Amino acid sequence: MTKQNKTQPRNVAQKLIESHLVSGKMKAGEEIGLKIDQTLTQDATGTLVMLELEAMGLDQAKTEISAQYVDHNLLQVDNRNPDDHLFLKSACEKFGIWYSPPGSGVSHPVHMERFGKPGRTLLGSDSHTCAAGSLGMLAMGAGGLAVAMAICGEPFYLNMPKTLGVKLTGKLPDWVSAKDVILEMLRRHDVKGGAGKIIEYYGPGLKHLSAMDRHVIANMGQEMGHTATVFPADDAVRDFLKQQQRKDDFEKLEADDGATYDEYEEIDLSTLEPLIALPSSPGKVVPVREVAGEPIYQAYIGSSANPGLRDFVVPAMMVKGRQIHDGVSFDINPTSRQVLENLTKLGHLTDLLSAGARLHQTGCNGCIGMGQAPATDQISLRTVPRNFPGRSGTVEDKVCLCSPETATASALTGVITDPRDLDMAYPVFDGSKTFYVEDRNIRPPALHPELSVVQKGPNISTLPQFDGLPDELTAPVLLKVGDNVSTDEILPAGSKILPFRSNIPAISEFTYTRIDESYPERAKKYQEQGSVIVGGDNYGQGSSREHAALAPRYLGVRVVIAKSYSRIHWQNLCNFGILPLRFAEPGDLDRIEQGDELTFDDLAQTLASGGKIAAKNSRSGDKYALTHDLSERQIKMVLKGGLLNMMRESLVA
Repeated sequence: MTKQNKTQPRNVAQKLIESHLVSGKMKAGEEIGLKIDQTLTQDATGTLVMLELEAMGLDQAKTEISAQYVDHNLLQVDNRNPDDHLFLKSACEKFGIWYSPPGSGVSHPVHMERFGKPGRTLLGSDSHTCAAGSLGMLAMGAGGLAVAMAICGEPFYLNMPKTLGVKLTGKLPDWVSAKDVILEMLRRHDVKGGAGKIIEYYGPGLKHLSAMDRHVIANMGQEMGHTATVFPADDAVRDFLKQQQRKDDFEKLEADDGATYDEYEEIDLSTLEPLIALPSSPGKVVPVREVAGEPIYQAYIGSSANPGLRDFVVPAMMVKGRQIHDGVSFDINPTSRQVLENLTKLGHLTDLLSAGARLHQTGCNGCIGMGQAPATDQISLRTVPRNFPGRSGTVEDKVCLCSPETATASALTGVITDPRDLDMAYPVFDGSKTFYVEDRNIRPPALHPELSVVQKGPNISTLPQFDGLPDELTAPVLLKVGDNVSTDEILPAGSKILPFRSNIPAISEFTYTRIDESYPERAKKYQEQGSVIVGGDNYGQGSSREHAALAPRYLGVRVVIAKSYSRIHWQNLCNFGILPLRFAEPGDLDRIEQGDELTFDDLAQTLASGGKIAAKNSRSGDKYALTHDLSERQIKMVLKGGLLNMMRESLVA
């Protein structure tokens, strides 16, 4: 592995990258390859990963640990979800992967409880995999195909990020918690302020933040479009692993004295106040006091963004002996079986239920649009990580993101409430006490995988095969979109759509329907010819779901042209053979109309030779200069029609 000068003080991010570097140089913007120690998949993305592993002929997982979680598609209204659960279980037995069945909990906190280790790399087919940075890991979200490659022992490739060092000082005041820290970062930097960066937290304020507090902050770093969030592995991490009966997994990992960062930020925790992200963006953050008094319909506690025991105990202590406002649905979503059993043993679950709470099964649930949708034109306060339009399951939703304290205070009053205005003392939760550790439900890799047979229900279809990039392409612009288009808008989630995740022809029928219901039918007319999508800044923000690239490619999209891209979606486009181009002159977007026809001459040849790519508009005669940030490896991938094609060729050779 490539080594850096040992005499140079290094920050935590540099240490993690250096110790896993297998190709490239640690120079910002240059493509690097990293060895991956652990992988994480969840059921909404894992079914494709298992089909990809099967297509590549994998024998056994090559990682230290790979784990598959069933946490998204828990509603069993017909055969499709339970069929896929059986498929995932049998595939895990075949490939040597840990299996966490329905009801065990959300992947990110469960992985942190059972498998997370300081100093390791973790790649997950879920954008919030970055939460494990709370333990001193380099944890990143990626498309399922990239994760499948990592399970096969291949490196993970990305452009070397810059590091933003965030110095924390002071201590959080009463009624302010970790959610307010990351909302403050979003208030300052918005949804694309972390692009191309690892965010590393350091400073004296860290000693007041538990490992689970850090999980909250690391989890929602994804909403800033970052590469990863990194915390040191210090006493707080040691305490967490000891509590989880895994003290031997602790390994101290801290920045060297004198370590520097590419960019700097500082937050005095003592100056923060309760914050809230308004509909419909995690970056639309204001103080709670500015919107106090607005009536609410729902207050939702849980999700991977607030998964710790304290995030449920503090609300339980707030509502003990009180009643939730009669116009509010107070939804409790335990994030792991361990959390649920501890709430029960400590008596806090009874306090929540007695106050009028609704208890839901451990899992992602309403966060991914699996039930708990709010009523029409009604405000829902949620501790979830994102509030993209329609993600809740209600088309015109009004989802706001906030802390458990703010959500609970508002549930008691019936209106958005700054918790500091409540007539009660701030509940103090002692998280250092020994509590029940649950891991009996998570199943280890099979002892005899050669005896395993992969079970496939009728909804699981073979992955489509795609041809390479054509040299001559004349294609219509079937869709023109603006800034910050999310993967939830490209290929929505929810209880109606996600059950088709193993059936690409079926799920493609929902492509871009949140923006234009006619898009799938219009696209199918140009499936063979090919089509183009144009967009603004931060195209593809949000989820890592590769369906948002795979479904458009199935419908014939060959090229996307945008001002800029979100990291994970940009990689996914390449993985499935869609060419992601950028406008050399951002203003050219305004000169293109939906329905225009663009011609690309010598496209494949120009891409391969490193020449200048251009497109001509047949309506106006305008020519547009186009650029890209693809490495030689990615160019080869796009030319061959995607990573799976390239891997098949390699295996045949």
